[in-house]
This record gives sequence, structure tokens and C-alpha cells, in this order.
Amino acid sequence: MSIWLLILGMALVTFLPRYLPFALAGRISLPPLLVAALDYVPIAVLTAIIVQTALIRDGTVNLNLDNHHLLAALAATVTALVSRKMFLTIAVGLICYLLARWVL
Repeated sequence: MSIWLLILGMALVTFLPRYLPFALAGRISLPPLLVAALDYVPIAVLTAIIVQTALIRDGTVNLNLDNHHLLAALAATVTALVSRKMFLTIAVGLICYLLARWVL
């Protein structure tokens, strides 16, 4: 019996956070400040993922020039700031990563 309660509990914990925003979407109005803050959530999450991937190697922060991920991320960041073109930024990052792996 306890196994079924555990499965039911896990199902509720998984389902409710995904369902409630859709169920309450038309009934609740969010304050403008919260709506403005929620616009930054995807950027913050993506930045956290990329920075962790680029900086942490083997459980430690690696700021050396032999870190291929860091070199590619820096090149992509500079490209993004200068050109503001997503495809070019991705291409430069990938090319820099491949060149760094090949040369270093």
C-alpha cells in the first residue's frame, strides 16, 4: 500500500506544478513588476548553464587557456556583443571550440 501512496505522491508533485499555471492562467492577473521580472528567467537559466559548462572542469573552476569550452564561450560572447547575430555567434563558438581542441 505504501508503494502506491508513494507513486501517487510523486505523480501529484510532478503534475500539479505543470498544470496549475495553465488552469489559473485566465483567472489571476500578475503584477506588472512580476511580469517584467519573469522576462529575465530564460536568460538567467541559460547563462547559469553555459557558465557552469564553460568554467567547471573535473569539479574545479578552470580558468586556464587550455579550457576549450572557456575559449569558445569567450569568442562567442564577443561575437554576440559585436554582431548581434545568433547564427554567427553559434558558428564562431563552434569553430573556436573545434580549433581549440585541434590546436591545444
